[in-house]
Amino acid sequence: IKDVYKLGHAGDVKKVADGYGRNFLIPQGLAVLATPGALKTVERIREKAAVERAQINQEMSGVADLLSNLELQFFTKAGETGKLYGSITTQMVVDEVNKKLGTSLNRHQIELAPIRNLGEHLAIVRLTVDLMPKIKVLVNREGEAAKVAAVKAQAEKVAIAVESTTPEVEIPEE
Repeated sequence: IKDVYKLGHAGDVKKVADGYGRNFLIPQGLAVLATPGALKTVERIREKAAVERAQINQEMSGVADLLSNLELQFFTKAGETGKLYGSITTQMVVDEVNKKLGTSLNRHQIELAPIRNLGEHLAIVRLTVDLMPKIKVLVNREGEAAKVAAVKAQAEKVAIAVESTTPEVEIPEE
């Protein structure tokens, strides 16, 4: 009856485990048993759901664009090997996204294993079944932000100095 993540779109006829159907899909109003009467209404359900899905995707595409360009930075304590003392959870990511963009996402919409190492990670946001933008999550050691900025500035100065002092050399053609 409705789109179900990792199962199918509304109007699809799928075979599922007995317990999944009986204990989750049917009570939640996401599916009905495939009786002859229900099979006759499948096409109507599919068409209605396609229209609703297109409308929701159009509304959410602006949010998806904002999210796909988003880069979050977290600063936390970590050991010498880059392993964090604790972890960056989906709730922390959602709180940061909601603070930056003013959205109202919940932690169940984010696909991300708890981050336990320094570095760059990708989080997938499930807005709809079709729209799943990726967010870049950068995890740095606490207090390294100033060091990283200083190193980048120093590297740029060195590159500029090398360019200005390097004489142009002509290479003869053979």
